[in-house]
Amino acid sequence: MVVKRIKVTNEYGLHARPSTLLVKKATQYRSVLKIRKDEIEVNGKSLLGVLTLAAAYGTVLELIADGIDEKELIEEIERLFSSGFDEAKK
Repeated sequence: MVVKRIKVTNEYGLHARPSTLLVKKATQYRSVLKIRKDEIEVNGKSLLGVLTLAAAYGTVLELIADGIDEKELIEEIERLFSSGFDEAKK
């Protein structure tokens, strides 16, 4: 299992477009991805789940990957967050 804390840095947070990108990337891997915000934990491969987090700019999330390609999955998702999902940054 790999756990990584990450901050939402794109201006509008995890709205529909970045959430869709995140889910598309996550579903390319065999490992399970969970995303935790405070006491809420959702399936990182579920668009509805990710949108439920309502993760705004500055929110700190915990990514939890478990499975055969967990390390690669976390690295890929981390790249998405680092790029700000190719959106403008504050």
